[in-house]
Amino acid sequence: QVQLVESGGGLVQAGGSLRLSCAASGSIFKIFNINGMGWARQAPGKQREMVADITKDGSTNYADSVKGRFTISRDNAKSTVYLQMNSLKPDDTAVYYCAAARSVTATTSADYWGQGTQVTVSS
Repeated sequence: QVQLVESGGGLVQAGGSLRLSCAASGSIFKIFNINGMGWARQAPGKQREMVADITKDGSTNYADSVKGRFTISRDNAKSTVYLQMNSLKPDDTAVYYCAAARSVTATTSADYWGQGTQVTVSS
């Protein structure tokens, strides 16, 4: 089994920044088999959407709404994925979920999900 634990969420004013972290723990062999890691978000009453994905070799994919503002990265040695969020907007307010997958597309074919961390951006 693999557990994903997010941290770094909180309340920030529009234009500010936050950095989310997600660390994987559990079976060493299952963690080793993870390829894609990423982030999705969901606001109340709205569809869950992909935010950013990153493969084990560093290839990235972003939602159009966050391109140029968010940066995803990972530390394979620590089995941790990060999301640096800059120039935050009220529309970014949502629960952010960490995802991991054996495939390269973490948020659309996730094998594991974290419990989420709340990000609230005030105007």
